[in-house]
Amino acid sequence: MEAVNGSDFGEVLEQCPPGLLLPFLEESNWRVSVRATLYIMGLLYCFLGIAIVADVFMGAIEIITSKTRKVYLASNTQGQDSEVVEVRIWNDTVANLTLMALGSSAPEILLSCIEIIGKNFEAGELGPGTIVGSAAFNLLIISAVCVGGIPEGETRSIRMIKVFGVTTVFSLLAYIWLLVVVAITSPGEVAVWEAVVTFMLFPLLVIVAFATDRGFICGVTREPGQKQIELEQPDGDKMISKRGFFKNGVLEKDALVAFVKEVKKYPGLSDEDAALLAAQKLVESQPHSKMWYRIGAVRNLSGGRKTQLKLTKKLKEKLDSRLQLVYDTINEHPEAPNLGPVPETDMSNAIIEFHATTCAVAENIGKFPITISRHGNIEETAKVRIESIDGTATEIEDYIPVDQIITFEPKELQKKVEIEIVDDNQWEPDEEFFLKLSLIPSEDNTNVQLGHMSIMEITILNDDEPGVLSFSKRGILVQESIGMARIPVVRTGGADGEVSVKWRTKDKSAFSGKDFIGGEGILTFQHTETERILEIPIIDDMEPEKDEHFEVELFEPMGGAKLGNIARLAVTITNDDAYNSITDHLMKMTNANMDAMRTHQDTWACQMRDAMNVNGGDLENATNIDYLMHFLTFGWKVIFSFIPPPSLLGGWPCFFVSLAMIGVITAVVGDLASIFGCLVGLEDSVTAITLVAMGTSLPDTFASKAAAVQEKHADNAIGNITGSNSVNVFLGLGLPWLMAALYHAANGTVFKVPSAGLGFSVVIYTAVALMAILLLMLRRQLSIFGKAELGGPFWPRVFSVCCLVGLWFLYVTLSSLQAYNIIKVHF
Repeated sequence: MEAVNGSDFGEVLEQCPPGLLLPFLEESNWRVSVRATLYIMGLLYCFLGIAIVADVFMGAIEIITSKTRKVYLASNTQGQDSEVVEVRIWNDTVANLTLMALGSSAPEILLSCIEIIGKNFEAGELGPGTIVGSAAFNLLIISAVCVGGIPEGETRSIRMIKVFGVTTVFSLLAYIWLLVVVAITSPGEVAVWEAVVTFMLFPLLVIVAFATDRGFICGVTREPGQKQIELEQPDGDKMISKRGFFKNGVLEKDALVAFVKEVKKYPGLSDEDAALLAAQKLVESQPHSKMWYRIGAVRNLSGGRKTQLKLTKKLKEKLDSRLQLVYDTINEHPEAPNLGPVPETDMSNAIIEFHATTCAVAENIGKFPITISRHGNIEETAKVRIESIDGTATEIEDYIPVDQIITFEPKELQKKVEIEIVDDNQWEPDEEFFLKLSLIPSEDNTNVQLGHMSIMEITILNDDEPGVLSFSKRGILVQESIGMARIPVVRTGGADGEVSVKWRTKDKSAFSGKDFIGGEGILTFQHTETERILEIPIIDDMEPEKDEHFEVELFEPMGGAKLGNIARLAVTITNDDAYNSITDHLMKMTNANMDAMRTHQDTWACQMRDAMNVNGGDLENATNIDYLMHFLTFGWKVIFSFIPPPSLLGGWPCFFVSLAMIGVITAVVGDLASIFGCLVGLEDSVTAITLVAMGTSLPDTFASKAAAVQEKHADNAIGNITGSNSVNVFLGLGLPWLMAALYHAANGTVFKVPSAGLGFSVVIYTAVALMAILLLMLRRQLSIFGKAELGGPFWPRVFSVCCLVGLWFLYVTLSSLQAYNIIKVHF
């Protein structure tokens, strides 16, 4: 570099050499402060561009790796057709170490290749430095973020530990081999055979990891009971998991309807709301790859269309904790699939439930009883647990928490439980909390089952009126095969004292005894109860019929209560075809909501629409940060919307075009980083292990944090870090070194690689990596850490985070001191 006159940072200090593409203008006489500011802003902006185009690139990879083929399995039942299942063509481990690793490491790999080509096949410091610096950031900082980011009291362990062990060994081998190449076998140069071995270690890693995954090495790696069916085939392809609502990748109607019924018990929820919630739970229940989390992290960062559903503020306020209670109730039955229907009641069991689903009490009531009922088998002792759950009312401040075991003795039909309300003498709006029944697993309590009313909502209000009794709506629609029509009767405007109301059915086009079992009776609300369920049996005669209906009427209220405006309700009995059309409509809405959360779009028009609109067009849920980031990244989004959609030709056009765009932006990043480092006095190696390594790894940091919180295991969070670090060396250095070594061999010259800086950085990284891996192994084995790689008790977790972050600072500090010759090491 040629020095020029200058006395201050505000003046030009030196003439920096040009990069491959930059500068565009003659700027050598500009103030250094201005140039440095422009270059650092351009560098950060290009990091955003790389992250966004990598989002598109990974959408193509998802399409490529998710390809399936149909496999026909013979039925065990004579006369039944063969079962058709979908199996993935790509093995998960192979996909993670090839295309998915390329997706997350493409900027580092391309930067190293472009630097070699731009310097006429001579070695530079930026590419190798970024490879090693990125590895250090991934292993140390991302692991620290994931260890500390788990919710209090929770842990996450790596499930496929043997595959993790293989990639860990290869990641250490990669950097040890790197040290051997640059400092031992041929110091200061790289021979063709060394470059070939470096590159060929990549397919060797894939083969060994695949063999370990399939159980050819070290036995079977999958945990017992894992919900994934293995096909006994020579190629060992895996069948797609059957989880939740899905069977062979198809949404099951019955499970969806069961969920919607549970959700719609709460007033004010429309079919659209129910379909929205079903789509949210469906997305949560599906298995996700690290790539899915990375795409979601980038879109959150850029204000793009989200991969996870965000409920509207109105709906979220309406539901609050009710939604989780619905999920918990449905999944209370261990035999049921996730989101599946609650099993029908077995009358040979003791069926226990609340007497009512809701009640309302005055804040100054003090203690009051609620009733728990038992029916079915009443000959044996039965136990359930009752516990309270906060809603808008909170324990201690608004009510005394409940957590006790209720025991029904033989022949005992009801139990009373006292609930105490706290009167704080301050004005408050109506608040609610919940009581929940749950089963107690024990050998002497096996014949116990929860009924439909296993959750009770208690509203705290200032009202001592007996109330108004009415139906909640004027009509309901039931399927002929439903078995029992469950009709809610509500009590509003007060809940003081015991009140009753008579009811009766009236034949219309449906007739009692033929289409339903009608009659009359009295429905009683005990003190504080605000909702009771009236059950009318429906007769399924298995004959095709038109829709029929009957009416239920409320009359003669007692106990001071009054009749409300809706005292008559029509029950329409639909045939299966009509009912199917309704559920088909729900399924279409649910599928539409799920389509809105896909990681890719099918057409250029959809891509451009997403690019032009903040939050993908979901303006209701867009935040101020979404608007700001959309404004900042608008140019990138529009440019990248012209990339072929991932759905076109199996995703390959999108793959290659987006990869080319990553290459172009990476070339600009290399120039920006190099010139910025020159302007502020940073060596290329220091710029590489700090700015460039962090900039290219930040999306992975956010993705790993999200995966650590949302997944049950740590594989998607940190399980593939070591594999990615191995791929960085084998491809990020093996490929450009192979090209350069062949070029020099063809020209009769030697490919020289300075060993001092790179060799010292590799030694320091290898040392801190060994300490970090040892710490993770200790966390997995020692109970003080919770016997898991992530999470655990507070202080051991803080200790782990501090150790990992401290190791990263140690690596950066020592590498920087060596780069400036403060520490002198000779190889």
